[in-house]
Amino acid sequence: MFTTLKLAMEGGVATITLDRAEARNAVNDAMCDELLAAAKAVADDEMKVVFVRGAGPVFCAGADLKERTGKPVEWVRARRLKAFEAYQAIESLPMPVIAVVHGAVLGAGIEISSVCDFIVATPDAVFGTPEALRGTVGATQRLPRVIGKRLAKDLMFTGRRLTAAEAKAAGFVARIVPPDLLEETILGISKAVTAAPVAAMRLAKRCIDQGVERDPQGALEVELAAIEEQLASGVWMGKE
Repeated sequence: MFTTLKLAMEGGVATITLDRAEARNAVNDAMCDELLAAAKAVADDEMKVVFVRGAGPVFCAGADLKERTGKPVEWVRARRLKAFEAYQAIESLPMPVIAVVHGAVLGAGIEISSVCDFIVATPDAVFGTPEALRGTVGATQRLPRVIGKRLAKDLMFTGRRLTAAEAKAAGFVARIVPPDLLEETILGISKAVTAAPVAAMRLAKRCIDQGVERDPQGALEVELAAIEEQLASGVWMGKE
């Protein structure tokens, strides 16, 4: 079914793996289609947590600029819109989505990891947004909302890359894990999330995502609405 990705789903855990290692997992037109299809495939009640990973030595080195050579403006525009749709589909998933990154996380790699709920990185991960230096525009919206507009502009205007430690200090990365402990860490996250009540986990995600965009009173209303929804379901604190 997939040629640029691998999708595994078992025991409530889904793993989407970018699988163009020969191209440093650069995002091309086909991968945009397949990311959207993978997001739709995992968006069901059986999946409790989703991991997004990259095959080979890097997570994602950006967009595949080679495929744009000689393409008309209409094709480039459609390709960019398709990428936006794919990223939005991942961001809109109701369950926790965790990016597990290593090596280069550039351009489109920043976009993909940004739409995940949090990022686990190995110490060798490096983060950058070289779009403007390459004559295009991208990664200008989600990243500044996490690390702040001044640091985002520094990366965008100069091409400077953040180390994993710098990205964690900036709030972009949640955890830095040595490679030999990575699979153990992922398993621990999986166990914690899959053991929790599905509805509560999804409501918590929704509350955070909606609440941060509102003022304190509006945010409180979001949480109160979620509490009412949970109580109305008849399932709360393990009670039915």
